Amino acid sequence: MRTGEPLPAVGEALAALATGLWHWDTATGLVTVDAEAARLLGLPAEQVSLTEAQTRARLHPVDWNEITGVIQLAVAEGTLAEVRIRIMDEQGQVVRVVRSRSKPTFDRARKAYLLIGTLQEVTEPTPGTPAGRSAVTGDWRRSREAFLLDAGRALAEARSTQEVLRVTANLSMPGFSPDGLAVFGVEGDRLTVIGHHGQQRGTESPFSDMPLDTDYPAAEVVRTGRAVYLSSAEQYKARYPLTWPLAERFGRRSWAFLPLTVAGRTMGAWMAAFTYPVAFTPDERSVLATVARMLAQALTRAGVAESERALTDGLQRTMLPRLGSQRIPGMGVAARYVPTGGGLQVGGDWYDVIPLPSGRFALVIGDVQGHDVRAAGLMGQLRIALRAYASEGHRPDAVLSRASRFLHGISDEDPYDPRFATCVYVEVDPASGLLDIARAGHPDPAIRMADGTVLTRPTSGGLPLGIDPDADYPTTRLALEPGETMLICTDGLIETGGHDLDTGWRRLRRILEEHRGDLEELADTLVQAVHGPSSHHTTGPLADRREDDIAMLLLSRDGGGCGCGDTLTAAPPVRRSVLTVAQDEPERIAVARQQQRELLHDWAVPDQVDSAVLLVSELLTNVLVHTDSDALLVTEITGEVGERRLRIEVTDAGDDLPHKRRPGELASSGRGLVLIELLAHAWGVDPRGEGKSIWFELYESVNGSGDGAWSL
Repeated sequence: MRTGEPLPAVGEALAALATGLWHWDTATGLVTVDAEAARLLGLPAEQVSLTEAQTRARLHPVDWNEITGVIQLAVAEGTLAEVRIRIMDEQGQVVRVVRSRSKPTFDRARKAYLLIGTLQEVTEPTPGTPAGRSAVTGDWRRSREAFLLDAGRALAEARSTQEVLRVTANLSMPGFSPDGLAVFGVEGDRLTVIGHHGQQRGTESPFSDMPLDTDYPAAEVVRTGRAVYLSSAEQYKARYPLTWPLAERFGRRSWAFLPLTVAGRTMGAWMAAFTYPVAFTPDERSVLATVARMLAQALTRAGVAESERALTDGLQRTMLPRLGSQRIPGMGVAARYVPTGGGLQVGGDWYDVIPLPSGRFALVIGDVQGHDVRAAGLMGQLRIALRAYASEGHRPDAVLSRASRFLHGISDEDPYDPRFATCVYVEVDPASGLLDIARAGHPDPAIRMADGTVLTRPTSGGLPLGIDPDADYPTTRLALEPGETMLICTDGLIETGGHDLDTGWRRLRRILEEHRGDLEELADTLVQAVHGPSSHHTTGPLADRREDDIAMLLLSRDGGGCGCGDTLTAAPPVRRSVLTVAQDEPERIAVARQQQRELLHDWAVPDQVDSAVLLVSELLTNVLVHTDSDALLVTEITGEVGERRLRIEVTDAGDDLPHKRRPGELASSGRGLVLIELLAHAWGVDPRGEGKSIWFELYESVNGSGDGAWSL
């Protein structure tokens, strides 16, 4: 039988017994009832199909929640689902009570419950009486089990005291839900109110600072560790006459006060108050006692978590700088720090911005091995040492060398747990945009150019700090052009989410290229894209879950739309890159080739990209082979997309000018200028005061053939 089809004739026989028939398919969300079932629901006596929302509006909200729990339990046990349901009118008053019996099944293909059942009116016993409980014993026990499972799961997932209190207030106990709750704690010899529900704000004042020897049920529960059940106002007044006037004004008729006990220690009390008399049968007391135990455990976990978060916040605030006071002329800085989601949420990642005696400033970012308190402690010491060495005026290589010796010394104090740290130290000249970078086993920086192109900038580096006290840290000089932004970060930003360094960089490159907004928005976007909404960085609350600590610094140079307060949309027409290749660094020729491909990632003619890469490799190799100087590679791309000009210039300090030769088939050299003449649209050799520069140009055109033009 499908939802919406006429119900079978058996409904007529059941109607004669004042029993209605109904059918519910959770896949369609429709409940079909016959005429008698419709009458019992307070509707006109005719067959009708209702939505779940329409059906739910006719039922007491507590009973609706009970139905879903009983259905799941009945399917799991393969039994009938029996439940008592209170029918409500438009004013929210109970007009009758019906008993539902159904045989639920679960359709795995449709992932839906199918139910066919009956509704029959029953005489409602007085709430809270043994008769009321025994009338629905089967419903009660199934509902209790389903309720306790749901309550335990909800309380176990609560991560703060307020969340625990909110979950407790929303618990719908099977058949006797309280309408007033209060959770009491203990501070010294005083009783305090941790939270309450069902009372107006401010009404907790008389109970919020009560001595434990007060004649009050919650105080007695804390003193003795035994529950107190009060089934009537008369019983309350007779047993606690001194504090009865405080409770009388709330208009309740039954109360249960239960101890909150953890590891044999009573940490507080829980009050459940009812507006109708409750007998507190053994079953009811069992449910209340079980909820109290779960509540005590949840409050303890929440208290520990809140203490850890407070410790983490305080520790990190003392170890990380505040960028609000950092004002760098012509530049903008944004930073984020997100600790790991495990343990105390502290780790070894850090960043720093250091003013230097020369008027420059330094950016530092690093990662001490580990995600524990010792890593955080070593990080704090190393950060202070780096700041001290930098403030003395040492160059980047000297700062890292001294820091490595320092970390090696303090790490050796625990021979069973030696630690190392990776680090990038960048000395910045705000006036010129020059960056002197020293790197210790850390990921390379990335540059977002003014037009959105993103390059990873390989830099020279040494071992991580603390491994070799005599390690050297060579310095690489880069230029941050107007409108460009540099990103330096720890590996957590790159690798979180199951990525490795390669795929992680591709993800970050895509974010950097596509983002439109100011520097702070870019920092937020990077953090959020890695693991969802950022829940803790320098300006927000703690993040919930992640795989590794994250530290990140963004540095932008004004003039192209990525400074603080600027947007990333106003890109200038020039895309420019500078790279130095030293005599003892032939491996950087491969870096130069890769950089050219990244710069030309959107070039319209692939053959021209291959030509440019080949010519760059040829020119740099000639400098290293035929001179004793280093090579300076400058790449510029200008013009509109589709009609751009690529100009590549290689400068060295050699005095000898190159000459075009006619090498034979077996010659091992002499083809450099021949290749340039064949592949470039224009090229030339320009003498300089000291040395020379060789340049060539390619023009972006789908019809460009690369015919050369001699231009000395």
